[in-house]
Amino acid sequence: MEGSSNGSLEGFVLLGISDHPRLETLFFLVILSSYVLTLVGNSTIILLSRLDARLHTPMYFFLGNLSSLDLAFTTSSVPQMLINLWGPDKTITYGGCLTQLYVFLWLGATECILLVVMSFDRYVAVCRPLHYLTIMSPRLCWLLAAISWLGGLGNSLIQSTLTLRLPLCGHRRVDGFLCEVPAMIKLACGDTSVNEAVLNGVCTFFTAVPLSIILGSYCFIAQAVLKIRSTEGQRKAFNTCLSHLLVVFLFYGSAIYGYLLPAKSGSQDQGKFISLFYSVVTPMVNPLIYTLRNREVKGALRRLLGRGREPD
Repeated sequence: MEGSSNGSLEGFVLLGISDHPRLETLFFLVILSSYVLTLVGNSTIILLSRLDARLHTPMYFFLGNLSSLDLAFTTSSVPQMLINLWGPDKTITYGGCLTQLYVFLWLGATECILLVVMSFDRYVAVCRPLHYLTIMSPRLCWLLAAISWLGGLGNSLIQSTLTLRLPLCGHRRVDGFLCEVPAMIKLACGDTSVNEAVLNGVCTFFTAVPLSIILGSYCFIAQAVLKIRSTEGQRKAFNTCLSHLLVVFLFYGSAIYGYLLPAKSGSQDQGKFISLFYSVVTPMVNPLIYTLRNREVKGALRRLLGRGREPD
């Protein structure tokens, strides 16, 4: 993306749903409401995991990381969406597009790795309960979290930099809600075969491989849960693991659809709505899934609000 030669330094135009102007107000209200819920929900989980001593466990350490990631993930894209939906100006500066491209891909890849780490945590908790705190030591937890964040950053540096090298020939109209790799590849006027190959290869690694590991770990978890004699123990393990699996399928399903399909094929509108799903909907529902199915989180919230005490 040679800025001076193709005019990209002037910025870009994010078309979004400008071809359906009557829907813009509706989309603005829905996305704004989702963003507020995302901020409240994820901030609450971060606050609870830090303030409540009963949540100072590896599981909630990683859940706090996921909530922090979701906050940053949605904040990197939603405010610009709201600005573009509110008025006639659909532009984004070159620097804003550059930042969005790197940060969005960084956080998306980080979540891919972090969900694997969280499944490993659940595997140890269910299959090796007597050694759980020994294996999942604070040092290992911090190491796994660092690997997740740095691994995502490395992926972003490679893919985003390759995308920025594509010639745009003055094209500035991005047919989407945000600057992300598939949309920028569609904007290029030169040969994008290498970029598409790298995109598909890296995204296959960051989706198929982690998803296979997660599903494999849950096969072992299911076997261990069935061996638990206590019905209450089975229910608690099932609820905790089901929450994580729901988040996994929501995130990986939309990511696979949005990034593993050929960059220049598929319905434009479908691609836009999928990007909305994993940038707006998924970060909003993650805290709801974990809160609604988790007694410990609900108990911590009641204690924080001073509305009652959780029975011992």
